[in-house]
Amino acid sequence: MESKLFFLTSLKDEVYYLKDTIFVKFNVKRNGISTSKMNGGFSDNFKSVFNHHLSQENIDYLENHDVCGYLMRHCRGLNIDSSFTTGLITLAEMKNVGIVTESFKDLEVVAITTAGVRTNAVRAGDPASFYEKNGKFGTINTIILLNVTLEYETLLEAFMTATEAKTVALNDLKIPSQYSNGYATGTGTDGLCIFSNLESENILTNAGKHSKLGELIGNAVNESVKKAVKKQVWVSEKSQSNALVRLNRFSLDINEFYDNLDCDKEEFIKLLQKDMKKQDNVAIASSVLNLIDEVECNLIKNEDALNLAEKITENCNSYPIKTLLEYWISYFITPNVIHP
Repeated sequence: MESKLFFLTSLKDEVYYLKDTIFVKFNVKRNGISTSKMNGGFSDNFKSVFNHHLSQENIDYLENHDVCGYLMRHCRGLNIDSSFTTGLITLAEMKNVGIVTESFKDLEVVAITTAGVRTNAVRAGDPASFYEKNGKFGTINTIILLNVTLEYETLLEAFMTATEAKTVALNDLKIPSQYSNGYATGTGTDGLCIFSNLESENILTNAGKHSKLGELIGNAVNESVKKAVKKQVWVSEKSQSNALVRLNRFSLDINEFYDNLDCDKEEFIKLLQKDMKKQDNVAIASSVLNLIDEVECNLIKNEDALNLAEKITENCNSYPIKTLLEYWISYFITPNVIHP
């Protein structure tokens, strides 16, 4: 099968494009932890790892076959020994990969991420759902390569740090959950693999957030997730600096709003499109929505939040933004208001 080497780590691990797969061939003996259905958990015998894009044909195939069997079949197609590899699957395109290397003195962390967050972004604790619409789910898959040795317990600590870093990236981008009004902490189908270098004499015992290794893992994952999200779904700091995007995090029937609008709907939308990216409107909208979050978390009383929200909206010079904010306030802050 035709392959293209497109990245080489300092340890000479080779990262290839293999059609619909990113394949990493290790140049050193590695142990690791994987969430894959194939050789998932801990192992000291990993020789490679891959991340695989699912076509619609393969999605249809998986409806009647288990994931492990599918991954083993894919290994045969790639001429890989399935006993010594592990693999992740996703609908994200492999060309949209985000790769980030973080280093400090003799430490190095490489994070390789693909990400889709449009339809499957979810907040931990949201109502459970196994529903897939035509297989169109998003997934954040990350492969992390370390140049130092970690025992299993430290690998698990690194796993925790990486997971938190993914959530930081999503919160930085204000990615909304598709199942609640909160910010997403991941997607419902995320995958993560972390590998350390068993040939290194540098054995570390801490990968938490106080350690330098933890810092490097956090930064590498954070930046690789943001790069992948931007490539896959065009979501970035710039795209999220939009009052309407911020408002869309909250679920309500916008038709009721338009039914009671006291001006022409088409003209209103034209004005909204003009004003929604203005920085003062984004800041005002964000401030009001933060108050809604505080009320929903029982950190601020409704009455106090309402008083502050009304003062904030007084400073909004945009008619459509102000009108929308007043509607959001009436729904989510004003006590004892019942809507159909």
